Amino acid sequence: MSDDLYHDAIVRHARASVGAGRLEGPDVSATVDNPLCGDRVTIDLKLDGERVVEIAQHTRGCILCKASASIVANNAIGETATSLFKVGSELAATLKGSKPSPDGGWVDLGAFTPVAQHKSRQPCVLLPFDALKEAFDKAGLATGD
Repeated sequence: MSDDLYHDAIVRHARASVGAGRLEGPDVSATVDNPLCGDRVTIDLKLDGERVVEIAQHTRGCILCKASASIVANNAIGETATSLFKVGSELAATLKGSKPSPDGGWVDLGAFTPVAQHKSRQPCVLLPFDALKEAFDKAGLATGD
């Protein structure tokens, strides 16, 4: 794998591991797996309506997945299901090359720009967003799809 995937910002986010662990008594939890590489992300949420008031993530996976989960946990507080779905969709479009950069206001997501050149690594970056979507689906909240 190319060193450009594992630049300082990715390493820094992965090491920060914002929100690492589990919440006691979450309103909703979801676990998703990437069967191709073995990554697994569990997201726990406490909600006020459809707004995230607390989040935790437990991630077993590669550095890209860990960095993405940390960025999600760092930015999700105060966001709604719809806004988080939009950020994830924009990131997916960016990784596919159809958008220049994510537009959700999460500047940290720009660290994943090199992943656009590595299609097999894109699901690793998107897995925490998949876990968020599943959690919101379990909570009965629409995410815009």
